Amino acid sequence: MSDVPKLFRVTLEVADLDMATALYADLLGIQGQRHPGARHYFDCDGVILVVIDVSQGGLMPTPGPKSLYFAVDDVEAIHARAERLGVLAPYNVHGQPAGELCERPWGEHSFYVVDPWGNDLCFCADGTLYT
Repeated sequence: MSDVPKLFRVTLEVADLDMATALYADLLGIQGQRHPGARHYFDCDGVILVVIDVSQGGLMPTPGPKSLYFAVDDVEAIHARAERLGVLAPYNVHGQPAGELCERPWGEHSFYVVDPWGNDLCFCADGTLYT
């Protein structure tokens, strides 16, 4: 085992598990799997994205980190789904609309989304990743 930590799961808080599951299944293009504890898991190539309905425990969702970055093969298809779902980010990134699919100043071909609970994600064309 390596001493380098490996990220294996990220949790996003939501207030409507069925709505969040439908949104993320559509956006990511994968169905995921429901788990006990008001959560739904999406396996994103070895890192699990969990949407968890904290409202079932009486809490309000707190947005996750800004941003979660996903490398994808067909960024145009995901952008089209995000646009249809109405989740393209409304802000600017270095003077460019974040929801626009474009080449960023650091070379990534990407766009950003914000889900109804304030969680921020970025989708990047694999092969253009700034690592």
